Amino acid sequence: MADETSWFKSSYSGDNNGGGCISIAVLTHQVGVRDSKQANGPAFVVRAAAWSAFVEMVR
Repeated sequence: MADETSWFKSSYSGDNNGGGCISIAVLTHQVGVRDSKQANGPAFVVRAAAWSAFVEMVR
């Protein structure tokens, strides 16, 4: 998928959120999504346009 340096957590994620956060990796035309507490666990990939639409709806 993506090398480890490509993954990042939201700047809104802090130590006080109970650990509930995701990490994302921006790929060429896709976005990888995974649980930030399980870096070696499963991840999934969505189209970049779908991720953008999701983020806009959450805002």
